[in-house]
Amino acid sequence: MPMPTDVAVIDLMLAVPGEDSSQFYEWIKPMLMDKESHDMFNMPAQYMFKDIPQTGKQDDYIAYTLEQMDKHNIERAMVGVGKFSELNAEAVRRHPDRFFACYEANANNGMDEVRTIVAMKEEFDIKAVTASPAMISPPVPVNDKKWYPIYGKLVELDIPFCPCMGVPGPRVPAGPQKVELLDEVLWFFPELRVVTRHGCEPWTEMAWKLMLKYPNLHYMTSAFTPRRYPQDIIEFANTRGSDQVMYAGYFPMGLSLDRIFAEMPDVPLRDEVWPKFLRENALRVFKLDE
Repeated sequence: MPMPTDVAVIDLMLAVPGEDSSQFYEWIKPMLMDKESHDMFNMPAQYMFKDIPQTGKQDDYIAYTLEQMDKHNIERAMVGVGKFSELNAEAVRRHPDRFFACYEANANNGMDEVRTIVAMKEEFDIKAVTASPAMISPPVPVNDKKWYPIYGKLVELDIPFCPCMGVPGPRVPAGPQKVELLDEVLWFFPELRVVTRHGCEPWTEMAWKLMLKYPNLHYMTSAFTPRRYPQDIIEFANTRGSDQVMYAGYFPMGLSLDRIFAEMPDVPLRDEVWPKFLRENALRVFKLDE
């Protein structure tokens, strides 16, 4: 039951901080309608978080990030590359043994986005394509046919799709991220590995029922502190879903690694589930050993 201390952790959502954290959310700005969201633009969902990490000025932000990872036995971390992500890209180039890349896709870009995904695979060997269906402008529901060329290419490239699912933190409509919309996607693309981001709340029951139905559907814990992990997801991980639930953090966007790993030992996972949750599922699903 206690969290093991000898498992080298894979973190599926991390970024290298910089002097201006607003770069993480610049792309969301066109969707924000209320004044408060614009006023708190360094983190447009900061009303949901306390103690957002203040990393301070660093001589080498990549070295600083590695120090934070080492402190908590994080062996490798997935970081986003592409526009506004030069520090992440440099981290992947300098330390490919510690960082691996993903790319945030926008289905509004049609075949140009498919070509960009191929280019990102060739340059960075991206291990996933991520998405925020409710936050791109205009929003594109996860089952919209605009995504289908991307899904087809991901099947060809054999890399997962990682969409934010559930009510988004920023004040934008949640409809495009309703978990039930994945049912059609998983039915039509049985070879596509999908790993949900950002909790799936309040539709976690739908999430684990779809995971029972589709073995190619998985769940990561990004943007949640461990004491806020949904209880039905933990129960699912402890039973039939031990191969489908995996750890992801949210440093430095909203959570510190100190806070995450201070709470992690209290997560009631079974002994045999911990290595899968912290490491083994990520290695397998994202094919990190290949």
